[in-house]
Amino acid sequence: MRLVAMLAWLLLAAIALVTLAPIGLRPTTGYSPSIERFIAFGAVGFLFAVAYPRRLWSIVLLLVGAAISLEALQLVSVSRHGRLVDLGVKVLGGGLGVAGGVVVRRVWQLLSPAPRG
Repeated sequence: MRLVAMLAWLLLAAIALVTLAPIGLRPTTGYSPSIERFIAFGAVGFLFAVAYPRRLWSIVLLLVGAAISLEALQLVSVSRHGRLVDLGVKVLGGGLGVAGGVVVRRVWQLLSPAPRG
């Protein structure tokens, strides 16, 4: 689980870097920016939920706080803009990612053989 936790923190840092970098340095996938935001926050929410299953409310607060902070910080950037709709997409993606992580973690526990001892 340490690897998953490390990936979660690295992905959150990468999201912050890409979000706050000048618009010309922002990578694009060819999909709409809303889909990119949704998937990015969904992935980070999923990874955090798998890595820290007993801290789900803390994860939700972290993701909401990160989304709010990143949108607010874009307001002070010359080439970026923070918008409420973008915040909503990020929060929704993160929330569904956390829910997906919970489901996967629980299914994994059900399918894993019980420890012998």
